[in-house]
Amino acid sequence: MSTTIDRVKAAREAASAGLDSARDMDRQDALAPMRGLFALPAGEIYLDGNSLGAMPASVGPAMAEALSEGWAKDLIRSWNGRNWHMLPVTVGDRLAPLMGAKAGEVLAADSTSVNLYKVFCAAMRLRPDRTGVISERNNFPTDIHILQGAIANVFPQATMALADDDDESVLSLLGPDTAVVCLSQVNYRTGRLRDMARVTRAIHDAGALVIWDLCHSLGALPIDLNGCNADFAVGCSYKYMNGGPGAPAWLFVASRHLASAGNPLTGWQGHAAPFAFEVDFAPSATIEKFRVGTPPVLSYLPLLESLAVFERTDMPALRAKSLKLTGYFMELADEKLARHGLKVITPRNEAERGSQVALTHDEGWPIMQALIACGVVGDFRAPNILRFGFTPLYVGFEDVWGAAATLEAIMESSLWREPRFAERKLVT
Repeated sequence: MSTTIDRVKAAREAASAGLDSARDMDRQDALAPMRGLFALPAGEIYLDGNSLGAMPASVGPAMAEALSEGWAKDLIRSWNGRNWHMLPVTVGDRLAPLMGAKAGEVLAADSTSVNLYKVFCAAMRLRPDRTGVISERNNFPTDIHILQGAIANVFPQATMALADDDDESVLSLLGPDTAVVCLSQVNYRTGRLRDMARVTRAIHDAGALVIWDLCHSLGALPIDLNGCNADFAVGCSYKYMNGGPGAPAWLFVASRHLASAGNPLTGWQGHAAPFAFEVDFAPSATIEKFRVGTPPVLSYLPLLESLAVFERTDMPALRAKSLKLTGYFMELADEKLARHGLKVITPRNEAERGSQVALTHDEGWPIMQALIACGVVGDFRAPNILRFGFTPLYVGFEDVWGAAATLEAIMESSLWREPRFAERKLVT
């Protein structure tokens, strides 16, 4: 079996046409030194940062210090001495500039699903005379599931309509009864990027509120929530933000809504004076009203290390490199892969493209497993999508070339037909 994989790797190395051009692009890349700030396996091409970002190299020492000094030695004193209790707010304030938010508008806590439940309930109660909810058919399933559950259990009078991937299909559903619209800025399947400013403006013109899910855009492109006049937003921090598995998610509440928006999950950490231990709940007047329980401190520490990297990065430059990486991969896909039945479904128009490229093939699952076995890591999304995430902080142009060349060799050798690659795994 390994002999076949070795032949595929050898075929990739032999197919050197275009490799020099890729290396030239890497030499001219001003962001190339950022790669050294991440711990990446030698000899592997990692194109799955849209699912789990790579680990900043400084995470290990930071975690070790927090364990040996913060927990083992300082023990409970660290809640005050290291300001652990305020991590949801301090991390939220550091995330805020990456999404065009102000200090005090972002809280880092809980999961994306839990945060969506919070802000959806808050938004619905700001439009009590309306019952219409709009989302998108190909939204990440948890978004739809959370809305369905909230409607069934909290807002039974509400009804939900699902739009298609294009912006026009969303706008066509808007009406006088629309209360809340929940959309992903970048589609997790295709990488399609919505026009946030235009869509938000149309939603407001209809008298409704918008919730943006930024899971597949934060850390990959410049975002300006306040510039677009967004109402609410949610997202995770383990994808392009490189916060690691179990990293805290976050929520955004525009300052104009903060006083009137209520958190339906009235946990003790959202109390105005949590350590007064009062029996009756009185919400905080700040973004802390959306806190619920005790923050899982250790899960914040890798995100802090990643934020230190982003604070050294120019987001417009990051976006420019992202578009070059994705554009280059699509060119190589047309040249090397189309004849093998692999089709690009990500928009070619840069204004409509996030930082991933999706290909389709009827045998997408075994093809992706063979590709991973050959040292190029992407992922698969049902029913037939091979996804490749291009994180500009640590992905280079030679990586792009190597991924396309390896995939070409796999298709030409039919390596993916080996029975072991058809075996399904729990996590895809």
